[in-house]
Amino acid sequence: MPKVKPEKKSRIHAAVAKQGITFNKSFGQHILKNPLVITSMLDKAALKPSDTVLEIGPGTGNLTLKLLESVKQVVACEIDHRLVAELQKRVQNSPFKSKLQILIGDVLKTELPFFSVCVANIPYQISSPLVFKLLLHRPFFRCAVLMFQKEFADRLVAVPGDKLYCRLSINTQLLARVDMLMKVGKNNFRPPPKVESAVVRIEPRNPPPPISYTEWDGLTRIAFSRKNKTLGAAFRQSVVLATLEKNYKSFCSVNNKEIPPGFNIKEKVEQVLKQVEGDQKRARTMDIDDFMVLLHAFNSEGIHFS
Repeated sequence: MPKVKPEKKSRIHAAVAKQGITFNKSFGQHILKNPLVITSMLDKAALKPSDTVLEIGPGTGNLTLKLLESVKQVVACEIDHRLVAELQKRVQNSPFKSKLQILIGDVLKTELPFFSVCVANIPYQISSPLVFKLLLHRPFFRCAVLMFQKEFADRLVAVPGDKLYCRLSINTQLLARVDMLMKVGKNNFRPPPKVESAVVRIEPRNPPPPISYTEWDGLTRIAFSRKNKTLGAAFRQSVVLATLEKNYKSFCSVNNKEIPPGFNIKEKVEQVLKQVEGDQKRARTMDIDDFMVLLHAFNSEGIHFS
């Protein structure tokens, strides 16, 4: 008879083992167990007693309890009902119970209340949409200290010319100052993730740059679609030209402008790129100021990206 492979046992957090709660990989559940890392994250957040802190994915509450000791209120957003029950149990008979508000559900689909600081060990698979949900949240928060997969964190802080510099880098840095705080090894979590982690501090620019973010995002999406190619090559793609032509005609219609006889979107785009000496530039080496100049040049000619 063929050998029967023994079933692999799921790693179970000691605090919830008695309840038989196993970690759900689809939710990216990895509990931060090292108290020194937690303390360091709190120090970097420079918390005030008057702060309302948003925590995403509190898990079993190791970070939550430390936050509750330091601030006025903690708003914890958790998708897993089992862990919500565990968190409620941990604060049930403590003086912190009244300071904890729990939002149950997917944070990406949840309308977030006011918060002044965000401190979280977030599920890594929602890193990118969460960053922009936070940065576009109003009113502004003071800062966020967040745990990410290390490669994602490296992309956030990458500068023009870096191998990892990408659309994520420049879009984030447009809206915020981003600083790498520390690297965190796999063994600081239970169960250990397959990747290394890092903590990043994000401080929103307040006021934000005086431009349309949707316009900016549309421009960088085109430029970084071929970040190692020239802008000329990126903008000569037929699908890009078709979209820009449609946007231009919509702009003219809304503003009661006549479309010039013999209008050619390709020639118009090439004219703008030549005007700012951008035809031979590559997105991977361009900084925020370079893209600001490019966006202004296109918009001035009635070419929009949203």
